[in-house]
Amino acid sequence: MAKQLKQGKGWRLGWNPLAVEFQGLVGGEAWAIELTGAEFSDFCRLFQQLATTINQMAAELMAEEAIACEASSDLIWMEVSGYPQQYSLSFILLTGRRGEGHWPAAIVPELLQATQTIQVF
Repeated sequence: MAKQLKQGKGWRLGWNPLAVEFQGLVGGEAWAIELTGAEFSDFCRLFQQLATTINQMAAELMAEEAIACEASSDLIWMEVSGYPQQYSLSFILLTGRRGEGHWPAAIVPELLQATQTIQVF
C-alpha cells in the first residue's frame, strides 16, 4: 500500500505504512505531529467513537446545550466539545515524546470523513 496524504483547509492526515517509526501524521493550520501506527489507529478509532457518541447524545440535549465527551487509550486522550451538529476536537499523546493538537468545529466534519477513508492497515 502506498503512502497517503489527505488535506483540507486547516487539517492534514497522512499514512505511510513503510515508515520505520512514525507511520501516521495529523496536523492543523500551522502544526503537525507524526504518530506511530498504534497511535494513529487509536486516533482514528477514538475519533469515530466520539463522533458516534456525541451524535447519539443529540436526542438527550436541548438545542442550546453544549456537551464534552472524552475517550482514551493507553496512547492517546481525545475530546470532542460543542454541540452535536458542530464540535471541536482535541487530543493529547500520552506516551513517549508527548504532543497535543486541536481542530475547531468548522474543520472536524472533513477530518472525520478523512479518517474513515484513509487506509490504516
